Amino acid sequence: MHELLPLLSLGPLGWGDELLVGAWHTALLALATAPFGIVLGLVLALAKDSGEVTLRFLGHALTTIGRGLPELVTLFIVYYGGQAVIRRIGEALGLETAVELSPFLAGIIALGVVFAAYASEVFLGALKALARGPVEAARALGLGPWHSFRFIVAPELFRLSLPGLSNLWLGLLKQTALVSVIAYDELLRASYFASASTHRPLFFYGAACLFYLGLTALSAGVLERMRTALGRGIGAV
Repeated sequence: MHELLPLLSLGPLGWGDELLVGAWHTALLALATAPFGIVLGLVLALAKDSGEVTLRFLGHALTTIGRGLPELVTLFIVYYGGQAVIRRIGEALGLETAVELSPFLAGIIALGVVFAAYASEVFLGALKALARGPVEAARALGLGPWHSFRFIVAPELFRLSLPGLSNLWLGLLKQTALVSVIAYDELLRASYFASASTHRPLFFYGAACLFYLGLTALSAGVLERMRTALGRGIGAV
């Protein structure tokens, strides 16, 4: 084992810098995807909780599609389908320069759609569990729908949703590995190139496991702090 450790060194003789960059790209993709998925998931949840039949139908339909398709299929549809759409738009506008959908952006859209589909169910359950008293009190005080949502509904909604969103976040960290198939230089892709060059697949994939476990442990600590902060004052007399 000791003779393999220099392979993780930084610089031209080791692969440590490539793995670190890959881990950073993995975290960056997840951090960029989560807000998009959370906002879209909240919109879908509000649509499914709406009294409008059309909105409820669209919300449930999009959720079913996002949850029903494999993540890899969704990624391929977004990446290759997005390239075709952009090409058609460019041709219609008479643009000579080809504009391509980057693997990073395709990953955000594809993984964000999947994240949103599951997050919408988490938010929907939280919406049904919300106490109606504070909302009715806000309306009685003359607060409009936006201010009621911002100051009354949203904090409680995210507090109730945080356990479910935490699980989705940890799943998202692992799903970022799928984006390696469209040439995004994340952790798994860096590990693949390192193992292929050195013929040490077990060593480098084991190192990738440690990186993923490190990201998971860091996330768990941050999420626990968020849970504590959102729960502060709950149940106080």
